[in-house]
Amino acid sequence: MLLNFLRKLHGIYSALVFVVVVLLLFCPLLIIAPGLPLRRAIGRFTVRTWLLCSFIPFRVRGLENLPNERTLVICNHASYLDGLLLTAALPARFTFLVQHGAGEWPYVGRVIRRMGVSFVNRESPREAAKATKALIDRVKAGESFAIFPEGTFRAAPLMLPFQPGAFVIAGRSGAKIVPAVIRGSRTLLGEGARLCSWAPIEIECFPAMQASDDSRAAADALSASARAVMLANSADGDAGDWTPPPFGTRS
Repeated sequence: MLLNFLRKLHGIYSALVFVVVVLLLFCPLLIIAPGLPLRRAIGRFTVRTWLLCSFIPFRVRGLENLPNERTLVICNHASYLDGLLLTAALPARFTFLVQHGAGEWPYVGRVIRRMGVSFVNRESPREAAKATKALIDRVKAGESFAIFPEGTFRAAPLMLPFQPGAFVIAGRSGAKIVPAVIRGSRTLLGEGARLCSWAPIEIECFPAMQASDDSRAAADALSASARAVMLANSADGDAGDWTPPPFGTRS
């Protein structure tokens, strides 16, 4: 009972710290800061400050595996905080794919737009196809992205099937794929949770891999290889035949 009370107390405390540190102190600074590199640096520092003030251990390993060229980091998706945690872990050259409606959220939507994210309507196959074509062109031009190929997450500690988009983009753009895993975020703030539950967070990046050509078969093989690495190095089991909603429902 005492442990549960302490967990709840920490959850309330970390939520208050998030409001003060992230929403009240740093987000206004991020909105007015000139230049995307500076804004992304502020975003990275903001999340790390919140974690530090909330006494949540945060460790990043394997950044040396990130090539100094166009790269897609493919990461497991386990909580509402995964995007923020990857923001704190990855270099500022990486941007994210976010569901299209998020850009219209009051206040938070403006912060997201100022971070230079890319929006995609995953609920519309036609719009998603257009977004994929645009992303291929952007990656060919040298941009790097972080993508959650599961598209959504569940409370159960299972890795959901991967959607093909990121691997098709990698194959057709010539970009390298870097598998990554987040450990601990499902405990921190998984599906249905209203408050954080203390958990150490670790993010690890693994050696890069690349599609053999630009065919769909090569993209599928790349997906299987990346998934095998991620399953072997995460705490998640394999969800097997669970079928995700078309194009996912979360960023």
